[in-house]
Parts: sequence; C-alpha cells; structure tokens
Amino acid sequence: MGALSMLTLLLTHPFEFRILLQYKLWHEPRRDITAPSEHATSGWDRPSMRRCWEFLDETSRSFCGVIKELDGDLARVVCLFYVVLRGLDTIEDDMTLPDEKKQPMLRQFHKLAMTPGWNFTESGPQEKDRQVLVEWPVVYEELTRLDPRYRDIILDITSKMEVGMADFAHKAATTDELYIETIEEYNLYCHYVAGLVGQALTGFWSASGKEADWLDDQLELSNSMGIFLQKTNIIRDFREDAEQRRFFWPREIWGREIYGKAAGGRPAFTDLTQTYQPGNEQQALWVQSGMVVDVLSYACDSLDYLRLLKDQSVFTFCAIPQTMAMATLSLCFMNYEMFQRHIKIRRAEAASLIMRSTNPRDVAYIFRDYARSIHARAVPEDPSFLRISVACGKIEQWCERNYPSFVRLGTVSGQVQYDPDDVRTKVVEAAQVRDRELAREKRLKELREKQPGTLADRQPVETSTRELIFYVGTAFLIVILVGLAATWVLLQYL
Repeated sequence: MGALSMLTLLLTHPFEFRILLQYKLWHEPRRDITAPSEHATSGWDRPSMRRCWEFLDETSRSFCGVIKELDGDLARVVCLFYVVLRGLDTIEDDMTLPDEKKQPMLRQFHKLAMTPGWNFTESGPQEKDRQVLVEWPVVYEELTRLDPRYRDIILDITSKMEVGMADFAHKAATTDELYIETIEEYNLYCHYVAGLVGQALTGFWSASGKEADWLDDQLELSNSMGIFLQKTNIIRDFREDAEQRRFFWPREIWGREIYGKAAGGRPAFTDLTQTYQPGNEQQALWVQSGMVVDVLSYACDSLDYLRLLKDQSVFTFCAIPQTMAMATLSLCFMNYEMFQRHIKIRRAEAASLIMRSTNPRDVAYIFRDYARSIHARAVPEDPSFLRISVACGKIEQWCERNYPSFVRLGTVSGQVQYDPDDVRTKVVEAAQVRDRELAREKRLKELREKQPGTLADRQPVETSTRELIFYVGTAFLIVILVGLAATWVLLQYL
C-alpha cells in the first residue's frame, strides 16, 4: 500500500490502520530464502531453482509467503510441488486447446514432467502461467535434484490428480460448459484438485521427520482440510467462474425447489446464471446458504488435523489458509455482492489472522468467532437455518471440548487461570481440593508402610461425648478455683 492509501485508511478505518502498522513493524518472516545461510536448503544460489521461486511469486502472491517460511527443505519441496500443479492446471484450464490434444497430455503429465528437455509452447496467450510450461526444463532440473522420498510423493499425487482433471476437462469440452450435477460429483472434483494436495503435504511433513509417521495415514483429515479450502474458494469465485461458463456449484443444491418456495413460491432455478439476475436476490441467498453449510461440515476435521501438528512452521503454513477460508466464508454468507463481483477480506483482517494463527487454541477460537458471526446472520426463513445452526454449534462444541473457554492462560506468566464468573470454575476447584486430599492420604499411607509405628501410623483416639463433657467441666472448674484463690490472696495482703 502506498502512502496515500495508508493515509486514507487512517482517516476512514483507524483500527485497521493500527493492525496493518503492527503487522509491518512486528511481524518478521521466519526465514529469508535468499540469505547465503539458507542456500543449502532453499536452492536460491542455483539459477534453475531461483526461476522456480519466481514462478511461485508470479502464480500465487498470497500463498508464496507461507511457503517460504517453512523450515529446511520443505519450503523448496512445496514450491516445486506447487509449480508442478500450476503446470498441470494451466493445461486443464486452457480453453484454446482441443480436447483431443489436451486429454493425452493431462493423463500422462507425471511422465512428461520427468522427460528431459520437454516443454510446451502452445498454451493460449491469455494463460497467465503459460511460461511455466515454456520453461519446464528448469522445473525438471530441480525435480531431479529432489530427495526421492519427496519426488515420489509429487509424482504419485500428480498421477492421481491428472486423471480427475482430464475427466472433468473432457466433460467441459463436450458440453461447452462445466455443470456438476450431484453433491457426490462435487466432492469428487474437490478431492481431485484439493484433497489430494492435502494428502501430499501431509506426506511431506511425515517424510521430513518434522511430524509423526502416522500422520501420513490420516487421509480423511488431510482430504477434509484441502476440500474446506477449495469449496470456500468455489463459493467466493462464483461470478468469475460463471462468466467463463464454468459452474462448480452442484445442481443438487442450487436446483432445489425448496429455495424457490421459501423465496415467495417461485420455481427452482434452471440455470445457475439466474442467481445474479435482478429479482432473484432472496432465492440466490438461500442457495448460497446451502453451499455454505456444506463447507462448514469440514471445519471440525480441519481443526482436528491442526491439533495433530507439532512443528511450528508446518502448523503456521496450514493454519493461516484455514483461518483465511473461515473469514472468507463469513464474508460471503448472506452477502449478495458475492454474486455481482469478486469479494475478499480486507488487508487488515488478513494481517490480523496471520498474526493470530500461531497455535491450535487461538485458531479454534477464530473458527468459533466466525461461526458465531455466520449464525448471527442466519434467519429462520432460510431453508438451511437448522443445518446452519447445527454446523455452527458443532464448531462451538469442538472448541469447548478441546479448549474450554473458562480456562485462561496468563499473558505474562502463562499459568492456567479460571474465569471466576463461570460456574464450571467451582466444579474444577472442588475437584482440585479432592485431588489434594487424595494425594495427602496416599502420602500418609506410603509413610505408614515404610515406617510402621511412627506418628503417621498412630490411629486417632476416639473420645466419647461424656468424656468430652468431663474434660471441659474439669477445666472450667480449675479456672474458677484459680480465680477464687487469687481473689482471696489479694484481700488478705492488700
């Protein structure tokens, strides 16, 4: 942002200005891949790898930052994986290529990628990432330098992804538009283009030794994490895709009659372009709500996945896109502007999410806060109202079960504190008292066993009520007699 933009922001949104200023002053990158000390793992000293880093900057400015902060070889590995996928995606998206030429390239891309000297120069001039394919030999050179454990994961996932992309590209070519009919088909598409990416990244984490080996077996969680991001992007990018006649929203959702009935007895949509035609605003929002509730079903799986991560750089890499997606989902919900133009979260909000997405607890609370925001805007007239409420409630429940809100961490000491106004605090305190009593009894028992006959081993002598009255009365009598004797002495000698 320029000086004029920052001044305008200061005058119009001072709170956001403060957040951006804090981000620029205090947020420091974890590593600098251009530093000589990082060349051994980042490969910046090699012209071929440096060109791959440039490809990454050109294809995804928002994603390249978190990639570069990964520790060790992981940054370079994920960079190359992303560039390979951009090459595959460029072929799949290119509408200037006839289907008969596109199909064999897509279905054997993992082999072409490892063919010495191969490149492709026939991409349409409008394809922004066509240069990746033109200069593919530099990508090939770096792939050959990769550790086989990483390269095998890249090629394996690419071979699976290319099949799905080829199938959907063929459908788009033969029907002149991409219509997804069922939710099952929608889930399959998102698995191919994003769920497999999540599985590949998990494989990298385990192969690097930064995460446990068994994490690579959590296929459902890694798949859900990728699908959560992809489905959010599909909702946000609706208008851009619709203008290109690429419709990823499944007809099984947007074609439901119940949405038309809830909008005043109107008929169901027969074409997805009807959602942004004048007069259809309310029905379009009901359709959008149905899409949002579908995405929210993956939120708890994403949180479960993040809880399993131990390495800080890996966690940050995974958590930031997830919180950004949740913020985007909240922005889109019940926002008709999404059907009219491309919308995105504000820079200050993005900066705040980057600074806060550092541990599972804070990320869970971010999810919870956006879930509450979504639920607050849901209305009973919405046919998806109950499902929205349940989905948001599950996120709230997940947070309370794993990170109870009445438990706080001291900002300085880091010690656990409890909210005195929460009734659960009394339960915890009573349990702590009971635990201390049990621990004391246990120590006494151990002491008796080790040193029998000691003071700790003596049983308390039970005193009857009569004996107690006798002792108290005797003591009282003694006190009276002593007082009388003292009085007599004083009268005799004074």
